Amino acid sequence: MIVGVPKEIKTDEQRVAIVPSGVAAFVAHGHTVLIEHGAGLGSGIPDEAYRDAGAELVRKAKSVWDRANLIMKVKEPLGPELKWLRPSHVLYTYLHLASNEELTRALLKARVACVAYETIQTADGALPLLVPMSEVAGRLSIQKGAFCLEAGVKGRGVLLSGTSGTRPAKVVIIGAGIAGTNACQVASGIGADVTVLDINLQHLRYVHDILGGRITTLMSNRANIEEEVTQADLVIGAVLIPGALAPRLITKDLVKRMRPGSAIVDIAVDQGGCCETSHPTTHSDPIYHVSNVVHYCVSNMPGAVPRTSTFALTNVTLGYGLAIADKGLEQAMANDRAIRKGLNLYRGCVTYKAVADAFGMEWTEVAT
Repeated sequence: MIVGVPKEIKTDEQRVAIVPSGVAAFVAHGHTVLIEHGAGLGSGIPDEAYRDAGAELVRKAKSVWDRANLIMKVKEPLGPELKWLRPSHVLYTYLHLASNEELTRALLKARVACVAYETIQTADGALPLLVPMSEVAGRLSIQKGAFCLEAGVKGRGVLLSGTSGTRPAKVVIIGAGIAGTNACQVASGIGADVTVLDINLQHLRYVHDILGGRITTLMSNRANIEEEVTQADLVIGAVLIPGALAPRLITKDLVKRMRPGSAIVDIAVDQGGCCETSHPTTHSDPIYHVSNVVHYCVSNMPGAVPRTSTFALTNVTLGYGLAIADKGLEQAMANDRAIRKGLNLYRGCVTYKAVADAFGMEWTEVAT
């Protein structure tokens, strides 16, 4: 199979879908790997490293799309890339389709097979391709949240850790999954006053135990969310329903009741956001203000640390990518239900129920 890796064109996106060791693995399996010139530079990977691993360097992005069967990316196709899609392509990338009807319809029209990193799911319910980026986003959310509390961006002027004789900031984290747990670890490590809410008691018990009881855990319900959010300096939105729109747990009215200069970092914005006042921003223009509350809603947060993110991501995408290349998509799905769960669109049909439900479309179950 011919595997194509174009340079990402999403604003401020510096990650790349494969590292040189991944190229070597595909080549060892008998596949051809096309890398667009400069694709890895944002992650500190020079073209020569790919060439030495056995890749063919391609000057023009369109040539990558024209020649490849399996397209490996980090983020969804945009602009001219949508014109280069064809039915013989297998698109393997983060898609987050439930929050983007326009993209969903464009991909359906192109009749391309779309395997979304974020919905590949193992039998135990784990989302292995989402985990590393959730780790990065969770840890990064505290770093970005600290910036949002600075006076220079109209924040409350609060130091997360506090100092001798002053109170630490109150950090409220909604969701105790991978992103939320990592946010808890960093926030508590800094010395903030941390509360985490979740509907899953097992998740709360786990994060309480690994942090030695240094945080407060609460069941997530309307009353607890309202009480904690209105008292918070920093709120981290880390809720996730695999492949579906994030629930809007923070209303516009609740934002109005927050402390002036407090901040919201909505990690869930790539799935629509868990706050009614959230909308996607970019790394070059990351924040805005609603009701005197600082909002940080970058939809590709791990792109802020592209080298770390690229290597962490390709650690988990490579195995599934090799399976698709070695066996073809249909056989790979038949052999591994995790890949089947990753299939969102197939030859003009919506094959992931949460995406179909988001837009009132017909859902087609693909037999394998």
